[in-house]
Amino acid sequence: MRENLHRFFRAARGAGVRLSPAESIDAMRAVSKVGFADRTVLRDTFLLTLAKTQDEKKALGDCFDLFFDQPEPQSPPEDGRADEEHQSGSSPSSDPSDDASGGEQAEGLGQLAQMLLAQDRNQISAAIANAANAASLSDIRYFTQRGIFSGRILDRMGIERLRDDLDNLAATNPALAERLTNALDGLRGTVRDTVSQALMLYGREEAENLRSEILRNAPLSRIEPRQVEQMRHLIRQIARRLRERYSKPRKRQRRGHLDVRRTIRRNAAWGGVPFLTAWKRRHRDKPKIIALCDVSGSVARVSDFFLLLIHSLHEVVDDVRSFAFSGHLIEVSDILESKSPEEAMAEIMSKVGFGSSDYGNSFDDFEHGWMSAITPQTTVIVLGDARSNNLDPRADILRRIAERSKRLVWLNPEGRMAWGWGDSEMPRYSTFCTVVRQCATAKQLERAVSDVVASYQ
Repeated sequence: MRENLHRFFRAARGAGVRLSPAESIDAMRAVSKVGFADRTVLRDTFLLTLAKTQDEKKALGDCFDLFFDQPEPQSPPEDGRADEEHQSGSSPSSDPSDDASGGEQAEGLGQLAQMLLAQDRNQISAAIANAANAASLSDIRYFTQRGIFSGRILDRMGIERLRDDLDNLAATNPALAERLTNALDGLRGTVRDTVSQALMLYGREEAENLRSEILRNAPLSRIEPRQVEQMRHLIRQIARRLRERYSKPRKRQRRGHLDVRRTIRRNAAWGGVPFLTAWKRRHRDKPKIIALCDVSGSVARVSDFFLLLIHSLHEVVDDVRSFAFSGHLIEVSDILESKSPEEAMAEIMSKVGFGSSDYGNSFDDFEHGWMSAITPQTTVIVLGDARSNNLDPRADILRRIAERSKRLVWLNPEGRMAWGWGDSEMPRYSTFCTVVRQCATAKQLERAVSDVVASYQ
């Protein structure tokens, strides 16, 4: 039963329930008190000890129902002879000579054949469960493995001996052979259901990881409408990882290296014995980020995910201000903080989105309205393709922004081969940037933002 609990915990993690080893131990202790007799009490015990949010309670409850509700053995289909006898009002076993003959033949059959002919559902379910454990069914990860694990389970149950029994019965007792064949078809169906259930339990995490990896490397500008919500969920996961990685209390940071000279001076009264130590502490700036996002038609989708990621990092970055622009620039910090991502982006797009980009005019708006917000501790991040429709790019304003800020980072969703072609002003803008990166996928976006946040640690 302990192994079953471990498998259940793994299935729960695959369903999205975050379980620590300590929480798993607490749950096992609680289960040892309540036992397994009452399934409702057991379910409530897991919900109380493992789930931390309403979403996790729902996911854990569904996982529990799927894990502990084993597929029912399928009944073998009735043959034509049985139907005829049923219509005539007699049972298939009404002929004593047939019963005697079947009983004599069944005595020499293998264990699996006798179990199928007896149609004991509890015995069949127990045999499938034991064979599934022996075949390590909990190791299934991909839907392409269903046939492999179904074959392994049937092998553990003795399918080879059953085939020999069927060959012998086909020559000596065709009626019994037909009954056994029908029972075998039902067994195969039950095993397939068992394997499919295990795939839903144990393959969900691997499938989710595979989908996430594909999305992480997919161009953000080409995400299909049906994938938008999945990508937003992925961006939230990226933000959570960044928060867990970088949001450490200041007092838990390293003290630095020993300052030998200050330590000696401080302990001069004790003859130089270092009762009191002095440490070299590295000064850490208070992080500030200003994000300027192009939301014109060509890069609007990328800006959507970028703004969502930036404003999910308030636990790491103390001061974040976001601006959006196409032909002119506005601040959108309050919109993003007070509304859901869908509502926020809809309002932003209604105000400045999907227009023709004019970087020069947008930079001019920022200089006249918010240039004073930039300090030597500010990192300015510009997300855009640097295409200004052959208008004045106002690179002089970008130079002044770079001079006032700690660093200027430009993230361009276009490929590097396109920089400088047509109306792209990227070569001119990059002259004043501290960091210039291609940022077309969620993976590249995560890496770029991670590097910016890490520079403050």
